[in-house]
Amino acid sequence: MNSQSDERNARSRSGEGTYQHRVTAWRTADGAGLVKSELAPNALHFAAPPEFGGLQGRWTPEELLLGAVASCFITTFQAIAEYANLVYTDLEVAVEASISKSSSGYEITGIDIMPTLAIHQQDDQVRALELLRKARSLCLVSRALSVEPKFKPKIEVGEMAVVG
Repeated sequence: MNSQSDERNARSRSGEGTYQHRVTAWRTADGAGLVKSELAPNALHFAAPPEFGGLQGRWTPEELLLGAVASCFITTFQAIAEYANLVYTDLEVAVEASISKSSSGYEITGIDIMPTLAIHQQDDQVRALELLRKARSLCLVSRALSVEPKFKPKIEVGEMAVVG
């Protein structure tokens, strides 16, 4: 890990200030791509969905987005449940997107988050549902879906290295 990542992680654990996450994606020779995080050891292979000429068996951008929503929900719930001393045995989160064609192209028109939580005590049902709802409202990725991304293009003249 580099010192910038170490510093960012120390700030995030202490609850101070702001910090950034960064991923980099690049096109591969087969027309698909790879995406890599600064902090994760493995890159993910991705492609357009097969319906749009992409390669079968690769993550699609849509699936990566849904995976981010699902994993954020789980990590958020874990933190909330631990703080609330809720004992649970399992949590599975399915996330599904509805995609429709509009006059401006395809768009995601809805996202359903479907958590299934297993608990030991029937007495914990109301509290468990309350914590699931709280996780939904606090999940950073879900909340970010309403943020308009800033666009900062850069053009380089010459050939870029293609990783394949």
